[in-house]
Amino acid sequence: MKLIVGLGNPGRKYKDTRHNVGFMVIDELAKRKGWGLNKKKFQGHYAYEVVGTDKVILLEPQTYMNLSGESVKPLADFYGIKSEDIVVVYDDLDLPTGKVRLRQNGGHGGHNGIRSMIDQLGTKNFNRVRIGIDRPKEGLTVTDHVLGRFSKSERALIDESVEHAATACDAFITEDFQSVMNKFN
Repeated sequence: MKLIVGLGNPGRKYKDTRHNVGFMVIDELAKRKGWGLNKKKFQGHYAYEVVGTDKVILLEPQTYMNLSGESVKPLADFYGIKSEDIVVVYDDLDLPTGKVRLRQNGGHGGHNGIRSMIDQLGTKNFNRVRIGIDRPKEGLTVTDHVLGRFSKSERALIDESVEHAATACDAFITEDFQSVMNKFN
């Protein structure tokens, strides 16, 4: 069984903000697959589907970013999902806007959503798809930046990266993450 988690903040206020690129990828993947995030449990909205012999869950935690692990942990425990079968998609200030990087594990890098995941899961060993949102421009706080919307030029880059990340996540449904990294990094 595989779990693909997109990090973000719930509600219209945060829709299409930099911090919600994880939700954007899950929405894109669900749209491609014709899956609805119609299950509401574990403090999240999710889809549970079967692809061939593989079971797959797409999850958007509704806990707000900083508490994301509080949604992921009980869902993973309930379905018996191992940490190496989890992929988390999220925004990254340390990558240029639109750059996509896949990695198998690591620290939180200052990202509170990932910090929550590590704290709740008790491990750093879960897969990540990081989408660059760049650093804030001079005079703008990190909070204002991540909760801000993309400019027109940034939006074009983000749309491409969301497509790329959704394709990588789709590949993960039937392939191991190492193979996916080799293809999509």
